[in-house]
Amino acid sequence: MREYLIDHIRQALEKADIKTDREIQIEKPADNRFGDYSTNIALVLAKECKTNPRQLAQSVVDNLSFREETVTKTEIAGPGFINFYLDPSFIMQQVEQVIRNADNFGKSLAGKGKTAIVEYVSANPTGPLTIGRGRGGVLGDCIANLLEAQGFDVTREYYFNDAGRQMSILAESVRLRYEELCGKNVDFPDTHYQGGYIRDIAEKLHKKYGDSLVDTDKLDLFKQTAETHIFTQIKNTLHKLDITHDNYFNEHKLYLADESGRSPNLQVIDALREKGYIDDYDGATWFTTTKLGQEKDKVLIKSSGEPSYRLPDIAYHITKFKRGFSEIVNVFGADHIDEYPDVIEALRILGYDGDRIRVAINQFVTTTKDGETVKMSTRKGNADLLDDLIDDVGADATRLFFIMRSKDSHLNFDVELAKKQSKDNPVFYLQYAHARICSLLRMAEKENGFTPTDEGLDVMRKLNSKHEIRLGFSLSDFPDVLETSARHLEPQKMVEYLHSVAELFHRFYQEHPILKADPEISTARLHLSVATRQVLRNGFRILGITAPESM
Repeated sequence: MREYLIDHIRQALEKADIKTDREIQIEKPADNRFGDYSTNIALVLAKECKTNPRQLAQSVVDNLSFREETVTKTEIAGPGFINFYLDPSFIMQQVEQVIRNADNFGKSLAGKGKTAIVEYVSANPTGPLTIGRGRGGVLGDCIANLLEAQGFDVTREYYFNDAGRQMSILAESVRLRYEELCGKNVDFPDTHYQGGYIRDIAEKLHKKYGDSLVDTDKLDLFKQTAETHIFTQIKNTLHKLDITHDNYFNEHKLYLADESGRSPNLQVIDALREKGYIDDYDGATWFTTTKLGQEKDKVLIKSSGEPSYRLPDIAYHITKFKRGFSEIVNVFGADHIDEYPDVIEALRILGYDGDRIRVAINQFVTTTKDGETVKMSTRKGNADLLDDLIDDVGADATRLFFIMRSKDSHLNFDVELAKKQSKDNPVFYLQYAHARICSLLRMAEKENGFTPTDEGLDVMRKLNSKHEIRLGFSLSDFPDVLETSARHLEPQKMVEYLHSVAELFHRFYQEHPILKADPEISTARLHLSVATRQVLRNGFRILGITAPESM
């Protein structure tokens, strides 16, 4: 519908001899007394047209021409807004497309021929996934689904942090627990990983090798065993949430020399040095971000010789550009908020298009159980684990709760609410709407012989009550919500929209007889119910939750 209005507004501007490349914005008024849609194009163009906004709005309105049964009224409001009132039958014509397009309704070709890479989770293989990591995983998975629905060829990638100091600490942690099993008196440092999973890995090694490794100074076997064990566990946890990745990029590759004799990490240093953005002092190598107006330079190689997070991240992103992705999306936790702008600045300096990179930062998660907040610490071994949460509340509730709030907001995950079988539980409320429609359609088939079809859909144009029109109008919004959610990397907008659809359906169901109505109206209302079920299903598919047919 928005595109229909935009096309006609542009034609009206041309008839009024107003030429512009400005984007025409179509919005829904907060109060539907002011129309179904509204545009501010007259206010936007008034200055360059050197005229009063209301006069310009009148000129546009005078040149608008709509076919019958589409727009019933156009009016000018306030300083120059143009409001449009749609014909109910036009709204229902859009609902017909929901049924005809079925699973494809809402999908776009905007990204056709383009590729996108979405990097998400990328947790260090040093311990089981915590609830905090789960939020980023679900967010990334939903963003990938949104981009696919926009026509992009999407690659889901996990950046496997198998290098750096934390891996040495992991190996040392396992070795110390192994030595305990061999009877040695061990002083276990607070800085090491202390969870029970470390002992499990040590026991696995002791069972296989006995005491034969007790005197070895080499940590490779401890590291490799721990890495394999933990990453298998991570994959299994993600599988419970139906999260899979197409590719795993190993960080250690960035430390290995290629045919040039230099590793990708060191090639970054060489290239930035050539551009004049590297300095060496205090025994470290620095990215001179003070030249970019920042207060301090940022270390790329520490005095210990170990790279900071920024260096391999820059080198890793260069591989994304070399692989030719049109869109590069990174889903990071809040701990990356200070780092990623420096990575993008370095890439720009090196000649890469930083505008192709989009970053979704998801804020921290706190978990509430019985009104009390649970504190998390992976290293201390008392983390609130994602596995336990999924087992407790289920995969659907876990996924939906992670994305029902904006990624920019801290999330309080109320475990008890997630388990409730009531309308207070957002996932239950959504799935109940779908199940209710399925039940209705089963009864319609049994009592009235109704079978969903894409024939005779124009009978819906006879529907004109407030609740029917509001529901139909909302269903026709699905493609726009999908596009907006993808553009802003905000699947929570989809959650809010689906909740609104469910609410409108429940109200429609309560206010209007369906099976007991006159046959023609009954059929029309059943088709409207089918369209609602389809939109819910398509939205659930984006969010990665199931669509139960009974509850």
